[in-house]
Amino acid sequence: MLESVQNYYGKILESSSDLKTSACCDISSMPDWLKPLLAKIHPEVTEKYYGCGLVAPHLLKGCNILDLGSGSGRDCYVLAQLAGAEGEVIGVDMTPEQLDVANRHLGYHAEQFGFANVSFKQGYIEQLDELGLPDNYFDIIVSNCVINLSPDKDAVLREAYRLLKPGGELYFSDIYADRRLPDAVRNDEVIYGECLGGALYWNDFENLARRHGFLDPRLVEDRPLEITDPAIAAKLGTARFFSATYRLFKLDALEPACEDYGQAVIYKGSIADAPHQLLLDKHHLIETGRIFPVCGNTWRMLQDTRFAEHFDFIGNFDRHYGIFPGCGGALPYTETTPSEAPGACC
Repeated sequence: MLESVQNYYGKILESSSDLKTSACCDISSMPDWLKPLLAKIHPEVTEKYYGCGLVAPHLLKGCNILDLGSGSGRDCYVLAQLAGAEGEVIGVDMTPEQLDVANRHLGYHAEQFGFANVSFKQGYIEQLDELGLPDNYFDIIVSNCVINLSPDKDAVLREAYRLLKPGGELYFSDIYADRRLPDAVRNDEVIYGECLGGALYWNDFENLARRHGFLDPRLVEDRPLEITDPAIAAKLGTARFFSATYRLFKLDALEPACEDYGQAVIYKGSIADAPHQLLLDKHHLIETGRIFPVCGNTWRMLQDTRFAEHFDFIGNFDRHYGIFPGCGGALPYTETTPSEAPGACC
């Protein structure tokens, strides 16, 4: 399957217009504040871009960033501008034709930006240990519609966790299914190359993330995909697919559930591109200056990461109040007094 993907993206596709579905490309999700950075990217790099969603979180200045499946380098060159001269961006891709495009324009972008902070490595995202990348080195690891193409997603998440600094995050967009797909669909080369065959069932993905140390996966944004190619739609049947962006923090102290400790945060509005509100994830849009109650995990995601200086923190972990309201968990027991309850075998 790796050879099939290499062939599809290296030889069959000439540009994003050759794709049969929109699963891997969605320029509409690019926010306005990123568009001036995209305008500085060489046209050939942009033309060979096959990504989905958005992989540019806030606060990247001075960060060490790794892009898994960097392709033609489009996202690397956007992230390089955000990281600045003090930061570093490394792209990893297995497809020689894509890397040729990325490397061909290193000098062009260094001239555009006024500094050179990007490099590319040929290799497999399942075998990052063979590339000499150091443990606990990267502040951010990103990936744009690539992990679904990997035949060994366990290895990808395991290696990402190893390479991240404590408090770092894996921030990536990918394709997910509403069910487990049959083998005939998963092994179809075109469907796989179109980022659908390798799409994980969303619940399997979240369990996989937890198994590799990312204990509280946070969904940032999502959109349903419309399969417009009749032949592909016929093979997929009633399965539904979604493009989604997740952030996975490397924080050992995170708990399996959202626990309530009576804590709150106040966002200072000090992030340049988010003066009025900060979107941490789909359920946490935090307004500037407003006291915002949070669970213990969200508290740690803000206090123990690069976000800390942009918040004031209220409370601590001294007293526990159970599951945080509205976070999907609930007391599993019947709340009745013994006199109201029916007879029981125990």
